[in-house]
Amino acid sequence: MMKETWRFINSGKCSPAYNMALDEALLEWHSKGLIPPTIRFYGWNPATLSIGYFQKVEKEINMDAVKEYGYGFVRRPTGGRGVLHDKELTYSVIVSEQHPEMPPTVTEAYRVISEGILEGFRTVGLDAYFAVPRTDEEKEALKNPRSAVCFDAPSWYELVVEGRKVAGSAQTRQKGVILQHGSIILDVDEDRLFDLFKYSSERLRERMQRNFKNKAVAINALREENLTIEEAVDAFKLGFEKGLNIHLEEYTLSEEEEAHVNRIAKERYESDEWNFRK
Repeated sequence: MMKETWRFINSGKCSPAYNMALDEALLEWHSKGLIPPTIRFYGWNPATLSIGYFQKVEKEINMDAVKEYGYGFVRRPTGGRGVLHDKELTYSVIVSEQHPEMPPTVTEAYRVISEGILEGFRTVGLDAYFAVPRTDEEKEALKNPRSAVCFDAPSWYELVVEGRKVAGSAQTRQKGVILQHGSIILDVDEDRLFDLFKYSSERLRERMQRNFKNKAVAINALREENLTIEEAVDAFKLGFEKGLNIHLEEYTLSEEEEAHVNRIAKERYESDEWNFRK
């Protein structure tokens, strides 16, 4: 059987606004039938705190710490919690809701797309698997996450290794297109991560940070040899090809496409009106 060819874009490290603008542009182009399904890998310059579409900056985020560390800041078009994008490989998948391999429900489509990430973890020698919230308490936590930190909140078909979360993803559906993007963490500075959020007390912060160690883990904490970003790109590209049974063809944006992305970045993702909206 012929494998379907999808587009592959490796953007390297880009600004926070550009990263979100390109994901939005890919969704728009795919909705108009201008491009095939696309998988994109990228990094962040500077390291950035991204927050979910519905999060409230004033209530949840310590902007003084974000500025003190020199981090970028951007609101995503997808839901979910706050993510520090630093030593990680970020991915996005853009595919039509009507694609024959895409189930109609968000959770099932998430599982299908995440097969690519699952295979990527296996390629780097980690025995990853999907965990499903089973208890009433876990299911309730999905509806009312107690934490503003992404990797602290459980989700359906979450990818885990040795019982701890190894990737965090978020999804939106617009114009008949699924956009799923997420973080594959190579290393994490937990102290810095937890400095970026607000807590009702220092004791609560300590408890949450302690719990975080039991719930989440970075790739290089699980391997004898550190994985580089370049190795991660190769492994997860292969993972997506295997997990989704596709062939990925590299693509570079045209000047016209770049100009369109930069326009979206300036108009939306660089604006305080978008990033700090109530």
